[in-house]
Amino acid sequence: MSEAAQWELAVDAHDQIGEGPSWDIGDQSLLWVDIAGRRVWRLRPADGSTWQRTFDQMVGAVLPRAAGGLVLCLQDGVWLADSDEGPVRRLVAIEADDPDTRLNDVKVDRAGHLWGGTMALDARADAGTFYRIGADGSVAVIARPTTISNGIDWSPDGVLMYYIDSATHRVDVFDFDLASGRALGRRPFIRFEESAGLPDGMTVDAEGCLWVAFYDGWGVRRYTSAGSLDRVIRLPAARITSCAFGGPDLSDLYVTSASAGLGEAQLAEQPHAGGLFVIRPGVAGLPSTPFAG
Repeated sequence: MSEAAQWELAVDAHDQIGEGPSWDIGDQSLLWVDIAGRRVWRLRPADGSTWQRTFDQMVGAVLPRAAGGLVLCLQDGVWLADSDEGPVRRLVAIEADDPDTRLNDVKVDRAGHLWGGTMALDARADAGTFYRIGADGSVAVIARPTTISNGIDWSPDGVLMYYIDSATHRVDVFDFDLASGRALGRRPFIRFEESAGLPDGMTVDAEGCLWVAFYDGWGVRRYTSAGSLDRVIRLPAARITSCAFGGPDLSDLYVTSASAGLGEAQLAEQPHAGGLFVIRPGVAGLPSTPFAG
């Protein structure tokens, strides 16, 4: 079941908390963030070039926009930029009156709307909320309270939405209706043993299987659409945070990691902690949708 799959170090980023990889189809590049480092990264695999930008707030997610540029999920809300280097303007405030919470993992549905949640800076229980944020800046509460909103993705047919609140040690599933933007009937789907690590980010492949990153779990795991463990791929860093498919044919699985909180001995054992890795698991991902706002 466990595989020592071939991995490559795509970028030796030394991120404190690398997170939220997202493939920009139009630009053929990978976006991701360093939450604690307050920076956004872009990698263009075709030539290996990288770009980064630092902000004055923690940044939970970055995603491409349909109109060009970026949507940035900063500590106090959702911001837009018309280009990588362009000025940012706030689309909507999210818990901006609470300095102790921030946006965490965020994904875009096939209609171009954002789904993501807040969490406390100290990760205390039940301090967060899971939201849907429309392209027009409208905000709807999907679930409350939550603790650490993380992995979000949809089944290939779009009728199910998967969601991880890391503190629950499970993946939950909602019945999903894209036209109305409704997610109902939340129920447990996969429960994880605590020894696996903390379930973090997630992506769904073209076969409908879920790839889950495990913080302090040294890798990613693939689960079938029935919830059965299918594969375990080990990586050279303990704190694996998220994953997303990219590349011209979406067959490259990019994986982010964290170095925050590791001691000197652990960092010596994991010299690439905080790096961006890529593996080729023999299955492709699903095309992503840019934010419509």
